[in-house]
Amino acid sequence: MLKILVLGSGAGGGSPQWNCDCPVCRKVRAGEPGTVRRTQSSIAVSADGDNWFLCNASPDLGQQIISIPALQANCDSGRHSPIVGAVLTNGDVDHVTGLLTLRESHPLAVYATGRVQKVLKDNKIFNVLNPDFVERRAMEMDTPLELKTKEGKASGVIIEPFTVPGKIALWLEDETAENFGSQPEDTIALKISSADGASTFFYMPGVAEMPPELAERLSGASLVFFDGTLWNDDEMKNNQVGVKTGERMGHMSNSGDDGTIACFAPLGVKRKIFIHINNTNPILIEGTPERTEAEAAGWEVSYDGMEVTL
Repeated sequence: MLKILVLGSGAGGGSPQWNCDCPVCRKVRAGEPGTVRRTQSSIAVSADGDNWFLCNASPDLGQQIISIPALQANCDSGRHSPIVGAVLTNGDVDHVTGLLTLRESHPLAVYATGRVQKVLKDNKIFNVLNPDFVERRAMEMDTPLELKTKEGKASGVIIEPFTVPGKIALWLEDETAENFGSQPEDTIALKISSADGASTFFYMPGVAEMPPELAERLSGASLVFFDGTLWNDDEMKNNQVGVKTGERMGHMSNSGDDGTIACFAPLGVKRKIFIHINNTNPILIEGTPERTEAEAAGWEVSYDGMEVTL
């Protein structure tokens, strides 16, 4: 069995974004019917309900822990946390900054690709994660491994990281290099399973396109959390809140002939959930034509505090 908690369902900046007054943010900020606030994306996974591994650590992690009882300290005295580690899918600010919240000399295991581990090593601010308490572990692509606590206790959660189309984190881009200097390990997804093999799902918060090999990998899956950033490629331009397209940022659109909804239609995935949803995306509001279209195609829109058990 696997327990999954959605800590944050929004893309960078959350919803409403602090400096955005697009139509969606305006409705969410006003608390209009069919809206909820969202923090920046992350999930937590556990096989026993007691020991939890984060999948990405957003800048909103402190707020998320306060909001979710399962992640709060629970002991008679002293310090304690059910959070025993984290797995990072890339080096994006909205996926690594939350590690700084975990700096209070608590034993943790932090899993990431060699590329992302280097990003952490090269940025000395992450040294506040005391190496006496926090062990950084490199992951190999397409190699299953069981997550373990800092002390080496098995968690019952197996991860298999694999590369997906994407690009290097915005703050690490090299404008002079092809695809901004991106390498395969810069953007990964996770196949997450219980140790007994009875439960499996995919966590994929950033994906730029759906090549045939990825479609084959996902075919028939029981559950996929998938990049839901933008409804259409020019969404930020159309809302006058940015100049970059979804393609430029390394994200598929939900809609269109090459969009996520269309690409998933023939795959037979049993449960499909959008996560990492940008503040401009109209699927954030219940009852919009876009939300209705997504739901009619079998998609769910994740929300902070959502719980799934497999």
